[in-house]
Amino acid sequence: MTRGAFWRAWSVWAVTMAITATAIGYDALHPLPASQADQSGGGLDMVAGLTFIVAFATVGAVLAWKKPGNPIGWLLSGSGLAYALGGSGQMLIHFPRTRTLGYWLGWTWLLGLGLCVFVVLLFPAGSLPSRHWRPVAWAAGAGLAGWVLGNAFAPTILSADSPVPNPVGVTGAAGNILTALAVGSVALIAATALAAVLSLVFRYRRAQAAERAQLRWIVYAGGLIVAAFLIEILAEKVIGPGATANRLQNAVGSGAAALIPVAIGIAVLRYRLYDIDRIISRTVAYAIVTGLLVGVYAGLVLLATRLLRVHTPVAVAAATLAAAALFTPVRRRVQRRVDRRFNRARYDADQIAAAFAARLKDTVDLGSVRDDLAGIVSRALEPDHLSMWISGQRRS
Repeated sequence: MTRGAFWRAWSVWAVTMAITATAIGYDALHPLPASQADQSGGGLDMVAGLTFIVAFATVGAVLAWKKPGNPIGWLLSGSGLAYALGGSGQMLIHFPRTRTLGYWLGWTWLLGLGLCVFVVLLFPAGSLPSRHWRPVAWAAGAGLAGWVLGNAFAPTILSADSPVPNPVGVTGAAGNILTALAVGSVALIAATALAAVLSLVFRYRRAQAAERAQLRWIVYAGGLIVAAFLIEILAEKVIGPGATANRLQNAVGSGAAALIPVAIGIAVLRYRLYDIDRIISRTVAYAIVTGLLVGVYAGLVLLATRLLRVHTPVAVAAATLAAAALFTPVRRRVQRRVDRRFNRARYDADQIAAAFAARLKDTVDLGSVRDDLAGIVSRALEPDHLSMWISGQRRS
């Protein structure tokens, strides 16, 4: 079973990589004019898209190989293949001979996103939260089927910016039905995607400790995507609209989205599963510290240049030194407070260990020390089983 899963999983990965490499090689051999290259984002967009596709395809292959009974790996592999087809279509539309094919392949992007709806519904165990979610799964499947049929055989290619005749399209009343089916399927996929996200909340409330840690991994990745979206908006405000802003936005967005399959892979394989609490606390702490120090730096520069009339280079140097001096004490204070909220287990364990060390100074009875130590380990680590071995004293 594992050997067969290995060949199937990595065969899909190889096909995905071959499609992506072919599209990139074709684009490299037929470079776009300078004006079109600026609009498309050039090489940075290509690297960001490649990272996105490779993340989905590789994590999907690993999960399908290591856990072939869990459909999440196969769904991620299918999403990676769909994104590769969509990415090749985006490149093919710039060339006259392949423009129609490129437009026709545009529907595969939403196919990949639709498969991710099932990933969220089945995460992390590969099954629905309960039988009450079956209608959502059936609706998602119907939405995907309608989207594929409608786009593949509608009279015009719906994913094109302007109406383009579909070489394999159906005309007449059947074509109108297929067009309406494709448009309605978008709304159905969007509704099931929202329901899938809500299913994570339902699953989290009923989950045990290990499953909650798995869910926190995907929530953490989703939070990074939201942060990347905010950074994109801020970058556009600072840099202004244009090719540079578009490249930066695409790179940040694709890089953040690539973390989703990575987080799913860690959660499903349970590799360093419980490190998520420490990662979340560190991320929040450094974000707060960065914001505080940026505020201090800006405030000191404004104070020195506007009120004290200090020369700008001197003010910048002084503000930089002040921010550097404040970094370590501010980070320690913020990290301590954040650990109380986001990494409570570690904070409680530190407090328990400190209290035990203080009591150990005044305790001489070995039995009391043993019972106290067993209680501390049970409260801090919550193990299923605890054994203690004490060396006997040597008699003279």
